[in-house]
Order: sequence, then structure tokens, then C-alpha cells
Amino acid sequence: MTYRGLTLLRMDHTLLVILVLFALCYLDNVDSSAYDKIVTHSRIRARNEGPNVCALQQVMGTKKKYFSTCRNWYKGSICGKKAMVLYECCPGYMKLDGMKGCPAVAPIDNVYGTLGVVKASTTQQYADMSKLREEIEGKGSFTMFAPSDDAWELLDPEVRSALIGNVNIELYNALHFHMVNRRLLTKDLKNDMTVTSMYNDQGLYINHYSNGIVTVNCARIIHGNQVATNGVVHVIDRVIRAVGNTIKDVLDVREELSSFNAAAVASGVIEKLGQPGHYTLFAPTNDAFEKLSSGYLERIMGDKAVIAALVNYHLLNSVQCSEAIMAGSVYETAEGSTIEIGCDGDSLTVNGIKMVLKKDIVTSNGVIHLIDKVLVPNSAKEVMELVGESQSMFSDMVSELGLSAAMGPETEYTLLAPLNTAFTDKVMSMDQSLLKVMLENHILKLKVTLGELYNGQLLETLAGKLLRVFIYRTAVCIENACMVRGSKEGSNGALHLMNTLIKPAKTTVYEILVTDGRFKVFLSLMESAGLIELLKQEGSYTVFAPTDDAFDGLSEEDFALLTSDMNALRTILLYHFSNGVFINGGLEGGVTNLLKSIQGNNLQVLSVNNSIHVNSVDVPDNDVMATNGVIHVVKNILYPGDLPVGREDLLILLKKLIKYIQIKFVSGYSYTEIPLTFIKRTITTTTHIVETVPEVTKVTRVIETDPTLTKFTRFIESEPTITRVVVEGEPSITTVTRVIEKEPSITTVTRVIGGESSTRVIEGEPTITKVTRVIGGESSTQVIEGEPTITKVTRVIEQPTITKVTRVIETHSGELDTDGDMKRILDQGGTRHNVMIEPHIIEGPDFSKITTIHGNPNLIDTESERITKLIQEGGRVAPARRPPAGVRRRSRLVRRHHKPRE
Repeated sequence: MTYRGLTLLRMDHTLLVILVLFALCYLDNVDSSAYDKIVTHSRIRARNEGPNVCALQQVMGTKKKYFSTCRNWYKGSICGKKAMVLYECCPGYMKLDGMKGCPAVAPIDNVYGTLGVVKASTTQQYADMSKLREEIEGKGSFTMFAPSDDAWELLDPEVRSALIGNVNIELYNALHFHMVNRRLLTKDLKNDMTVTSMYNDQGLYINHYSNGIVTVNCARIIHGNQVATNGVVHVIDRVIRAVGNTIKDVLDVREELSSFNAAAVASGVIEKLGQPGHYTLFAPTNDAFEKLSSGYLERIMGDKAVIAALVNYHLLNSVQCSEAIMAGSVYETAEGSTIEIGCDGDSLTVNGIKMVLKKDIVTSNGVIHLIDKVLVPNSAKEVMELVGESQSMFSDMVSELGLSAAMGPETEYTLLAPLNTAFTDKVMSMDQSLLKVMLENHILKLKVTLGELYNGQLLETLAGKLLRVFIYRTAVCIENACMVRGSKEGSNGALHLMNTLIKPAKTTVYEILVTDGRFKVFLSLMESAGLIELLKQEGSYTVFAPTDDAFDGLSEEDFALLTSDMNALRTILLYHFSNGVFINGGLEGGVTNLLKSIQGNNLQVLSVNNSIHVNSVDVPDNDVMATNGVIHVVKNILYPGDLPVGREDLLILLKKLIKYIQIKFVSGYSYTEIPLTFIKRTITTTTHIVETVPEVTKVTRVIETDPTLTKFTRFIESEPTITRVVVEGEPSITTVTRVIEKEPSITTVTRVIGGESSTRVIEGEPTITKVTRVIGGESSTQVIEGEPTITKVTRVIEQPTITKVTRVIETHSGELDTDGDMKRILDQGGTRHNVMIEPHIIEGPDFSKITTIHGNPNLIDTESERITKLIQEGGRVAPARRPPAGVRRRSRLVRRHHKPRE
């Protein structure tokens, strides 16, 4: 084979190995554990060293060795420290003299003998001393987590001495605590698993991490799966102890954690820490709390939500033993935000800072690491405390201008904090009062988080202004300023970082263009096209406004030609408008942003280095904010490159204006009419509201009658009432009946008997002659009146303390005007009108024999029954007499008043 062929073969072999290695690094075989995968990767890395050799990494200056992950292998470091590569026999294999690699399978023995194979000689010795040897050499199936020789050296000397001093009990029990009464390989050891040890059924807490680390009570398995005839041996890096306390129990008894314990109690989190679970607690010591700013702890202790956020920020909902940390990783806390847990040599770090004083205090529901600094999440800080160094000038100006008073701990607000670069010399030289107003527009009255913002939203500032929100693909902007990464949420508000000072718009696009003075021709053409309202009306538009320079070289004839074709003029002008507000900061940089114009064709906008180009035309002035949009100034007329022209005269005109593209000519092409549906028609409705004081009329009526009949004189004042006049009977006699309510004091009863030749008047004693029947607790009065041949019964239901009196008023005419005649009659008071009335005979009871019942209660029942019977029977109706020839009978008007208001 040629040299070139050998080279190609080696290259193919190398490529194949790399591909296999890459595949194995991302292999996810459910039948194997993470530990098994890491060992397999290590075997492949050491393939050149012979069979069954594994590549390990050892941290420089330590005895720590790892089957490394791909990440650590290629970085060449573990916990930030340089690691050297070691090659050792993979678990279960041995070297043979004179042979490369580890070609021999280790001899299989019982658990006791296997301890010697894996070089756990101290554990083997202690098993012999404690009489455990006989047990682990005999029948059974055991899993033994055997501490390495180095692990026994790390044990506290006093503890070790105590174990050796009582080998039959203490040492025997300690070794039994490292054993399980069944075989468990690493693939059987699942994360957050608890297995029962052979010492008093105490639990062993297993964690199996994605990086291949397996721990037992936070002791790492450094050599696993050494199979024995009666079980399996896993070598671990430390001696483990029995665990019975929860995290809550530890906080209760350790004096150095009393401050954190008080915070956990006040927040209510302490109960959670006493329940079963899998937690990691970074517990700050009392000295750590002493480092907090003065008064901070006292302030937040009164707010349960804030103190709970503080405590939960120290808590992870997973067990993270220190030996499982090989590089910095981000973990979510119980508070909701994240922290980074890493390592620096033998030390653990939190958010990149060495702060762990003591590691791996194992409990029945997790692990505790003691730290020398209190971790304060953003949710436990006031908004002003969230301001960082890059916004320090904004913070300083807020304090100097007296705006801090409006941002107390009990007040919710949002800061839109510009970066320090926004405070130029020009800004800092502004009048202090103007600068204060400007900064007030960077403080919102409510807490608004990043996730709550939406396009078109209006945000009210401390100065009373309404700021508009614009949401883009890669940016969130408020008016002319856009947010930069780093929004935070505090206990009483939110902080958003802005790339520049916010300048709220004050006038419309139309007013800005008129005031500027450079857009006279553009405005004139908009007027001619009937589009001027588009510049004035409410909305959100992006306008590429051409200056007067864009129309240089056009004559009056050219303008006449341009305005003569309305469709062409509108097509050209509306191509300069797009719906929506697109500012430079909202455009995605380095790529072409397509904006659909109101005309219909796309505008091609490119944003590079804070400058804008549209259709390759430079935009010298951009982001001129208006209340109804944004203006970008151009010095050229924009025209769609794919839109042809159908008239030669118009083509010549456009070529004078547009030189940056080649306009197509298609003979006979005509522009499509664009419906002006986007122009908002304003309909003004005027509503006149007339307010008057309601007129109140007082009516005073004095009524008098002939003293020979019944005379009542009564002065009545009341609110205006409505009188209903009912006309009934023949149109010959007019009778007005009025009901007056009063107390039934004394009534004189008069009976008139009229005959052909004589009239007899019988008057009774002035006693109470009104007969009242009580029905359901209310009184009713029956009054009988009638014409010569008609008996008429009127029943009036009276309310308590009300008397109804019927009075007949006769008038001259047969008709009575309700509002006119009635008023005249009432105004005349007691004036009598003499009329000729034909005598009538009233048929009914003989009232001459009426006996007063006043003061004689025994007659009430008798009289009541008699009158009730009379009312029920009614009375025979005599035929009515016809009036003499030539005499017209007057109609009777019966007037019934409504009851007066009580």
C-alpha cells in the first residue's frame, strides 16, 4: 500500500473514531445509566492504550479523579482547575505483565475478598476486626458501599478512634450502615432514591446525576459495579453516617443559623423544610446577616411575601451534593429565579463567588451548605435597589431632583432607566425644571413587567404623559427609546433599561411637517390628492416624508400633469406610508425589513449602525416622533421598482425625480384606484342639555255651600295633583263629585224629600252618621245617592286618618272643561248658581228613623248587618222620567280626586 493510501486510511479511521465518540457523548440509551455512559466514553477515549483501559481526569494538586463528561474532557479542566489525564483499568479488569492495556478479567470473589481487589483494604481490615467478615463471606446478596482508604483518613480522628475502640458494636454498626441486603448495580441506583441499610433500617439517600456522578448520602462512588459472588461492591470517597434529622431540625438546633431560622419561621417556609422532600439549602450564618445594610432585615420582616422570597431564594427543589458539581450550572430556586452553582477547586461557588463555609450536611430531606453571605433576590429588593452601575447617572439625577420621595417602599412603580451614555453634556446642561419633567416621564405610576407589555399599550408616567409601547420581532420600544437586555422585577415594581432618553410626542405628523417648513410641496400634493387628513387623524403610521429638494427641477406644467391623474398621484404618495410605527431601534439590524405600504407594494428598509436606508435611499433624519406616527425624512421620491408606468409623459416626469432605479414602461398601463377607506370620516354630534328648576305651583281652594244643605269651608294646600273628570249619565245634568279626605269628626245628615207640591227637610243630630265596615284592618264607607229613579251606591275605601266627602257642584253648561271651567269654579269658591232641576224621588232606606250609634256600641253589629244587606240587594230601579219637550237634560260630571300624598 502506498504512503498516500496509508494516510487516507488513517484519516478515515480517525474520522470514524471522532464520529463514534461524538455519538457516544450524546447517546441516550434508556437501558444504561448516566454512570455507565460516562465509563463507556472513558473507555473509548483510551482506546489507543489497549483493551479495557479507561481515561480519567485528575484535578491538579488533589487526589480527585473523575470519569469525565465531554464538556470537562474538551475543556481540560474540572471546577476551574486544570486536570491531567490518567489511564487506568476499567472496573472489573486487570493488567497482565508484558501485555498492553487490561486484558484480564478480575477474579470474582465474595464481598470480603472483593474489598481487597478494589483496594479498599482499610474497610476489609475493619470488617475482620468487627466480626463482619464471616457475614460477608457467607451466603446472601449484599451491596456494600465501601469507603476507600483515603476516605478513612479524612474521617475525624476522634470519631475514628471511637469506632476502633468499640469494634464489636460501634464499628460493626457503622459498617452495617454502609450495606444493603440486596444487590444494586449503578443502573439500579436512581436519582432521589432511598434504600434501607442493614443498620436499624436507616435510610441511605441515593442521587444519580446526569453527569454520571452517583452519590450515597453525598459520598461519591469512585469505583462502581465490582461484582462479587454474594453481591456487589461500590467504592465511595468518604465514610457516611446515619441520618435522622430534617433540614428544619438542623435549623432549630444550630445556633449559628438562628437568624436564618427566624426568617424561615416568619415566612412560613420552615414547615416545608420539616416535611419529606429533596432540597438543597444554602443557609447563611448569623455573621452573614450582620453584613446586610442597616435596617434591611427589620424592614422586610414585616412583609411576609418579601421575606418568603428571600428564604426561598436560598432553596433548591433538588439535592445538589458538592461532589456532583464539576462545573458551573444554573438551577432554578424555590423563589422562581435562578442561581449559578459552580466550584473552584475544592470550594463551591454561588453566582461565581466563593462563599460556602461547610458542605454536605446531609438530612433526611436534602442537604445543607453553610454560606457566609445572604443571597438577596431581586424580588426582595426595592426597585431603586435594582439600578446598576450602567444606570447610575439616572439614579443620581432622580435623587438630586427630589423624585425619590415618590418612590417609597409601599408604592408600586416602574423605572424606565436610560443608560449612562444617554446623559450627554447637552442633556446635563438643561434647565433643572425641564430635566425633572423629562425624568418624570421615565417613571411609570404602576408596576409593569416585561411580560405584561403589548403593542399599542399606553403607559401613564409620573408627569401625566401617556407613553406608547411598540413590540417588534427582536425589540420592545417605548416611544423613541428601546429596551436593552436586563429588565428586573423588584418587590414594589419593575426596572427596564432604555438605550436613550424617552421623548414623548406632542403634535401630529401634519403639524410637524408644517412647522418644519421643508415639506411644502409634499403637503400641497397631499392636499390635491385628498389625503391631507391622513396626516392629521389619529392612528399609527410610518411616513417617509420627502423634502422640497426631492421635487427640484419640476415646472408648473409638470405639477399640473402630476395632479391631473388622481390615481397616479395617490399611488405615488401612498407608497410613502406604512401602517404601524417602525422606528430605527425596532428594525432588525443587518437584514432587509419589508414594510407593506398603504399603496400595497413593499418598502425595503435596512438598518445599519443606527442609520436607515429605504429602497437604497438614505434617510438623513429618522425617528421624528408624532402623536399619530413617526417621520423618516428622505430627499428622494420613493417609487415601487416593480410598478410600471403606462404614459410616456408621466414616465418623463418621474425620471426627473427618480434616478436611483430604472422605471419600467408598459404602454397602456393605468394605475388602479385606491379606495380611501383608511381616511377616517369624523361625524360631529352636538347634544344640547337644558337644565331648569322644576316649577312648583301651590293651589289654594276655598269651598263653600248653601247653608240649607251642607256647608263645608276648608282651606287646602297641597302639591299640584292631577284631576280626572269622568262624564257619565244623560247629557242634561252636570254633576261634579269631589272627594275630600279628612277625619270623620262630626257630620250633619240631611235628607231631602221632594214631591210635586212640597219639600220636607229632616235634619238629624250632628252626630256621626257615617257607617263604616272594617275589612282586613282597613275601613270602608258606603254612601248612597241617586236620581229619582236610580239608586246609586258608591263605596269608598278609606285609609286610616282619611275621610272622603262627596260634594255635588252644578254648573250652567252641559260640558265642563277640565282645566278651564274647573279652575273657574274653584276660584269662585262659594258662589252659588241657581238652576231649575226637576224633582226626583230617591228610593232607599228611611233616614228619618236613623238613630245615632255614637256611644252605643251594641247597635254597631245590628246596623252593620242591616246596611250590608241593603247594599247587597241594591234596590229596584224605577223607570227614568223623560224631560219635557224642549228641555235638555244636563250631563253629570263626576270628578274624583286622587288621594293626596301622605
